[in-house]
Amino acid sequence: MASQLGVFQRSPWAIAVFPAILGAKGVIHRLLSCRLGTALHLGTVHPRFSKNTKSFYRLIGATIVLTLVISVVMSLLSFVFGSVFWGAKTADALDIVTVVVATMALGLTLSIVTIKVAFVTFTRGLDPDMVVYPIMSTVADIFITLCYVIVLNAFFVFDFAGKSAIAVIILVHLLLVLYIIPKNFREQDFRKNLKESLFTMLFVSVIVNVTGTVLKNISAKVPNRKEIYTVYPAVIDMVGDVGAVVGSTATTRLALGLLRPSLSSIRHHAKTILSAWAASIVMFFVLAILSPWVNGLLSLSVFSNLITILLVANVIAVSAIILLSYGVSILTFQKGLDPDNFVIPIESSFADSLMSIALLVALVLVG
Repeated sequence: MASQLGVFQRSPWAIAVFPAILGAKGVIHRLLSCRLGTALHLGTVHPRFSKNTKSFYRLIGATIVLTLVISVVMSLLSFVFGSVFWGAKTADALDIVTVVVATMALGLTLSIVTIKVAFVTFTRGLDPDMVVYPIMSTVADIFITLCYVIVLNAFFVFDFAGKSAIAVIILVHLLLVLYIIPKNFREQDFRKNLKESLFTMLFVSVIVNVTGTVLKNISAKVPNRKEIYTVYPAVIDMVGDVGAVVGSTATTRLALGLLRPSLSSIRHHAKTILSAWAASIVMFFVLAILSPWVNGLLSLSVFSNLITILLVANVIAVSAIILLSYGVSILTFQKGLDPDNFVIPIESSFADSLMSIALLVALVLVG
């Protein structure tokens, strides 16, 4: 992003829409990771691409359809927020939709890697719920950023040739959706996944745009401390990872009957929760060293101050995201809904907000 600031400055919405793109890709990726983990454990999906079950191919189809729908929904909501807070004009609406849809269509190619990682971890005796999302969430952020930069350059810099390429990308995605929907719409699980996921998407779309707007205002109040800005993307990602591990493992164990669908059963999930939390604390210590070091600010006083801030923020944000993830898992299961369609999207959308608020509280308390 830093090397492409010129293209980001071509329009007031280019940077403002970026968090929504990260959020949209994150939701799609998290749904895919969580569903794959549960399906592999249940045996409804085999760890291979060819000659797999109908459930596997319907999952791929649902991912492609949801990507297009969430791209359009988030684009329109971003325009609404942009017209109020970012200075977006009516003429920008089509541009925002075009760029976001094309970016998300390119980002779909990463789904192949996500599926492969899930298959490899499962066949090697690892738990996909513990491994796939935490690994691929960061990869997805980097990859979708590259896609966004490519599309922005095509849209603003290469003009006709670039816009023609974008049109082809969108057309291919649209044709895939038009092929998938008639073929799968009669299948109950396909309709169920779409219905529940779309409801969640609408909720998440609002949260992501609200979060982006709030964070934009909060950032103006934070002093010019490079070590804070450098560590920020990593810590919000890790808080989301903790919530994903807790939520994904809970949904799988509920489906397998290894966990009672009650909030009090959280004590039987304590080992997983404490393991994920401890891992995040270890990584926060690593980040408290790396961040000042890469900025040439590493000293005992800077490290002490930064690790205190991060640990205070960790306690606030991680405890909240654990309760949220586990609570949503239990409540959706009790209501007869598929927790995989709700837990990860909801916790991930709240994780960024919770960690941002927790970090701001820690900065005020610690200084």
